[in-house]
Amino acid sequence: MRQTTSSFDRQMNLQVEDEKELSGTGVQVEIMPEVLNEHNSWWKYKQMLRGPLAEFAGVMVLIIFGNGVNCQVVLSSNSSVAASPKGDYLSISFGWAVGTAMGVWISAGISGGHINPAITLAFASWRGFPWKKVPAYIFAQVMGGLVGAALVYANYFHAIDIFEGGRGVRTLQTASLFSTYALDYMTNISCFFSEFLATAVLVILVLATIDAGNSPPPSGLFPLSLFLLILGIGAALGMETGYALNPARDLGPRLLTSMVGYGKAVYTFRNHYWIWCPILGPILGAQVGAMFYEAFLYNGRDGRFNQPRRASNKRIFAFGMV
Repeated sequence: MRQTTSSFDRQMNLQVEDEKELSGTGVQVEIMPEVLNEHNSWWKYKQMLRGPLAEFAGVMVLIIFGNGVNCQVVLSSNSSVAASPKGDYLSISFGWAVGTAMGVWISAGISGGHINPAITLAFASWRGFPWKKVPAYIFAQVMGGLVGAALVYANYFHAIDIFEGGRGVRTLQTASLFSTYALDYMTNISCFFSEFLATAVLVILVLATIDAGNSPPPSGLFPLSLFLLILGIGAALGMETGYALNPARDLGPRLLTSMVGYGKAVYTFRNHYWIWCPILGPILGAQVGAMFYEAFLYNGRDGRFNQPRRASNKRIFAFGMV
């Protein structure tokens, strides 16, 4: 009896810890007391892997829809690939919006549904997400992007051959179906600003939709709000740089393209564009967007700017006041 009670306590502590880690992400987790002895040996290991693997699966789904719609719309413009074009820019916006919603739906109740290293870092900086989990989450997100891109590449391999004009011919013309490349007239500063701005908008609105003191969507409909958000960002801010918004969405597929014949050009494009635009731009934009919402709009007690002033016995002199 003592052994059963101890196992039960350990299980409850594990579930409470998981609930705390998901707090601040807008995900409601129902705690169901269960006796550890009722589960098989795999169950224990699965609990350690669920969070990162949910992020992996979420990003993989995002990329399958996103890279998939890119390939279908662009490749079908070649009459040798399809009898008629299969979509336009609006189709691309819808595809990425659906991918985001589905990716979050598959992961939100397990990992918080970040599916984006910029979001993970913003939550770690401003919402108490454990820093110890950040490396595993980001690694899983990037690998999810790579695997998702690999599946899409395998699906459209022959169409890419036809579009490129020969078997195995690979250029940046089709590399852009998987990762982001800015329009030629965009300056380096403009590229960075475009990604910075779009990601800041993304994070501000994500924080607004999970803020119980604001106007959150009904339970379970958070992914739907993300669908509308990504659709809007794509329609309004997506043309210039391809609205990466997400380092894993760009880096994972870029790794894949470098492995399947596109070579180092995917990294050397525009003096290592891949680092400072689709990676640093979203990360910094997410930090600034989160800081703005936390400082000026969020009233929750867990907010960094809402902590009660610590009592002090020292006399503090400032601006002429004692």
